Amino acid sequence: MTEVGRNSSFGKALKAVLWSFFGVRKRRDLEADAQQLNPLHVLIVALIAAAVFIGVLIAVVHAVVH
Repeated sequence: MTEVGRNSSFGKALKAVLWSFFGVRKRRDLEADAQQLNPLHVLIVALIAAAVFIGVLIAVVHAVVH
């Protein structure tokens, strides 16, 4: 796989994960993602996105409390 193919796959995984965090996804897109995306990429992106989300929540709470 070329370097562009890998970046594209991570980009598609990021898009799929962010839309799933938002909770809006078309069935057609979900089915396409299931066929095209590498599950490992989706897992890595999801873990990073969850960590960033938790970090933002902690920062907001810390800013409000102090």
